[in-house]
Amino acid sequence: MLILITVVVLVGALCLTNLLMTFGVIRRLREHTELLGGSRSGDRPVLGISVGEAPAPFASVTTDGQPLTGPAGFRLVAFFSSSCSACPERVAPFADYVRVNRVEREGVLAVVLGPDEATVPYLDDLAAVAQVCREPADGELTKAFAVSGYPAFCLLDADGVVAAAGFDPGALPAPVAA
Repeated sequence: MLILITVVVLVGALCLTNLLMTFGVIRRLREHTELLGGSRSGDRPVLGISVGEAPAPFASVTTDGQPLTGPAGFRLVAFFSSSCSACPERVAPFADYVRVNRVEREGVLAVVLGPDEATVPYLDDLAAVAQVCREPADGELTKAFAVSGYPAFCLLDADGVVAAAGFDPGALPAPVAA
């Protein structure tokens, strides 16, 4: 009988320990959900610059070999990363946004980050609606806009000042006619 009581007490203690550890795991999962959910819901800024500020001047070259300078002259700037799992699914909504709002290709810049060797299957889709630049993760365009996450979308006014920014192109307002 003593053995049975000992086994029941040990199993009870083990179950209680398991229950306490489960509560700890649940608490940590809630913290992580808040952190991750905040990055997509707008709690975390997309850019290191705020709405109403202008990005630093930049100069780059498109994948077609055309030189670019800015930010003035651009209406919409998008940042994609070759290592981003959400980037491919945001290309079609981005292209739709450009078409629906009739933003001229010359006013749209898509920046793809990653090594040149990285194959990005959506480059042709981006090139149809935007001028495309490729650069490393610490490139001049990324620094000029102080991008903090990918994909990132930025709507600029006629003076090159940030009018809106977000992780979803569908959440951006329609651009105001220049």
